[in-house]
Amino acid sequence: KLLNVMKKEGAVALEAHVEGPDSSAIFGEYPKLAADHSIVHMICDTLRLVVIAQGNLDADAVDDVMKNAIKTHHHDELKFQGMLSNVAGALPALGIVACVLGVVKTMGAIDQPPPVLGALIGSALVGTFLGVFVAYGVFDPLAARLGQIIDEDGQIYKVINEMIVQTLRGHPVPLVIEAARSVISHQNQPGFAEVFDGLRGK
Repeated sequence: KLLNVMKKEGAVALEAHVEGPDSSAIFGEYPKLAADHSIVHMICDTLRLVVIAQGNLDADAVDDVMKNAIKTHHHDELKFQGMLSNVAGALPALGIVACVLGVVKTMGAIDQPPPVLGALIGSALVGTFLGVFVAYGVFDPLAARLGQIIDEDGQIYKVINEMIVQTLRGHPVPLVIEAARSVISHQNQPGFAEVFDGLRGK
């Protein structure tokens, strides 16, 4: 709708929406989108450039700016996932340390009977097991899944990028929509007919 306003009324008509998205009637129609401040900021920051330049912007330059912003946002989102991966990588080493300490303790009781030594050796091996299990059974899968979620959630930024850039290039609406649809992963990508039926209100 913002891009339609720009096409029909000119770039200046966007000013009220990008300067005050909280009071914008268009953003108000999409509460889930309006609640995501990162998305709103990217839309408003990009369209603010369009307003200032009165629509006379090089689409490739805007594309570069948006892709840099998306890359920075994605990098920030992946920081916690990277921390989980680092923890997963460190846990097996901690398990080995626990095992070594257990062996040292066992060696100090080498004169004890076999049942006592067996319990001590078992305790040492449990440390190794826990380190490996928690690393590869908990933290590593959790980090991998978090990375997948971040990648999937980040697709909306690519969609917005394509819609704005292709509109600035002067392409017709069907091509703009198809360009935006094409950057969505296949498991989440809506069908061609589904998108255009939605545009027609079917």
